[in-house]
Order: sequence, then C-alpha cells, then structure tokens
Amino acid sequence: MSGLANHASFLRALHEAPRVLTEGSVVERLRRHPAGLLDPHVANAGLLFNPEGREALAGIYRDYRDIGLRHGLPTLLLTPTWRANAERLARAGLAGRDVFGEAVGLLAGLRDEVGGRGEGVFIGGLVGCRGDAYRPEEALPREEAAAFHAPHVEALARAGVDFLVAQALPALSEAEGLALAMAGTRAPFLLSFILRPTGTLLDGTPLAEAVARIDALPGARPAAYMVNCVHPSIFREGLSRQLAASPALGARVVGLQANTSRLSPEELEGRAELDSETPDAFAREMARVHAECGTRLLGGCCGTDERHIAALASALTEGAPGERRP
Repeated sequence: MSGLANHASFLRALHEAPRVLTEGSVVERLRRHPAGLLDPHVANAGLLFNPEGREALAGIYRDYRDIGLRHGLPTLLLTPTWRANAERLARAGLAGRDVFGEAVGLLAGLRDEVGGRGEGVFIGGLVGCRGDAYRPEEALPREEAAAFHAPHVEALARAGVDFLVAQALPALSEAEGLALAMAGTRAPFLLSFILRPTGTLLDGTPLAEAVARIDALPGARPAAYMVNCVHPSIFREGLSRQLAASPALGARVVGLQANTSRLSPEELEGRAELDSETPDAFAREMARVHAECGTRLLGGCCGTDERHIAALASALTEGAPGERRP
C-alpha cells in the first residue's frame, strides 16, 4: 500500500474499528535484556544499527504483531524513536545516520513478513517531549516546541509512517507545538498525555481544556487523543471526572496505553524495581476501561510485556461476535 493509502486505512481503523490493539512496553523489555542494550541518550533508537539490538527489537515487535493477528485486531506498532530528537542523536553519536528510515524500515519489514495479513498492522512514528516526561516544568513553549520537533516528525513522515504519535506529554504548551509540527507533515497524528486521577495533565491543565485548546489551533487538529503511562484505574478516575463536565470529550480521547503500576509519576520516577501486576489483572482493568469509558484503542506501557498484551487481546475479543480472525 502507498503512504496515502496507509493514512486512509489507519484513519478508518481508528474511527470505525470497535477495538484496536497497541503494542506493550518495548524499552522496559530491552532494559531487562542481559546485554544491557539501551543507550542513555536515545534509549532503543541506537539498536537499529546493532545486529544483536536490532534482532531484539524485531523479536519484541513480532510478539505484539502476532498477538494482534491471532485475535483479528487492528494493531499499532510504534517506531523506536521516542527519544530520537536531534540533540539526543548527536549525544549518542548518531547525527547523520538515517535513524527514522531504519526505524520505519524495521517495522515495515515485519509487516511484509505476513503478507496480506499485515493489512491491519499500522506503523506509528513515535516522538516524545524534549525534556523529562515526568517534569512539566521542563516543557517547551508552543512556538519553540513546534520548531524543535519539526525536523524529526518530518523525517518520520517522509519515511512512510501511517500516522504520527507523541506520547507521555506532561504539559499543554509542548503538546500544542507538537500539534503544529505534526500538522505540517499532512500525516494523521495522535497526542497522548500523562493524566492524574484528578483529570489534569501533570502541569495542572484539565484534560478537556487541553483538548479544546489544541483542537482550536488553526489546521492542527489531531485525529484523536490518548493517555499513556498511567494505571487503568487512574485513567478511569481522571477521564470520568472530565466527562462529567465535558461529555463530548469521550469522542476525542479514544486510547490508553496503560502501566501496570498504581504509583504516581513522582513515585515511579527513577524507581529501580519493576512495579507490575499479573497479565490477567491488567486485562481485567483494561476491559473495564473499554466497557465503562468506551475507550477503543488499548495497549500497554511500563510494566507490560507480551503476556499482558495477549491477555488484553483475549479479554477484548472473548464473546465478541463478528470479530474477524485470520
């Protein structure tokens, strides 16, 4: 399929599929790899140029791809580029390397492996904020953020992603700048925030206000919004508070990539040990989010692995008549 066809197919799945699966954690699984593969500056992006690291990446993505295929669910795989901005690439010695082309090429190759069955596998170009995702005071102002993020979102779009996504956003200002930069590529894009149980971003902006302000930016309306890096129970509480005052928000906030930990971002920051729950407990919590909040795009973040995503996919498709199975 061409890039344009993939954009249209992705948007159809996003807006029409009753359930869409996303990957689980990638970086955390690599952190537990005995070879210590992660780079302190760009996390997993450097593995694209390391044969052992590239194979480890491919194995993780293949796990998530195959779970989606087994359950007949549209599945989103995100490039290993969350930390791959120009500053960090330079620190990691990767300036001038085709990081974004290699990242998209890896996932496109995994999609091609399964032939026509890969039509429901979509490649997202992943970026993050410039600073620490848990520290909203480090967020860039809107115009500075637009200029800072434009080069890497444009590179991902040129490499042929089906959509763009910015994750773990703690503050409105940088999210606005990312929206402007992503809109300039003409690719569909998603913005994903970290949410408190009160229903605010980490910078204190209510989620409904953040969505309304970004949606009002001329020509920069995201295809949809998500939340990631919080436990399903925190998402449920925070979104419910916002929906009570702004019912229309449910049509815009359609996704959750959840942690397995109920700890706050401040408690998780710098934590050495993994705080996790069983795959079945995670799947039950996520199925509750789907049932109570209508959230359709579901996957995992910190603490999850292929077992959690497999349990989630089973919970989402059990007893669902008409679900397409390959």
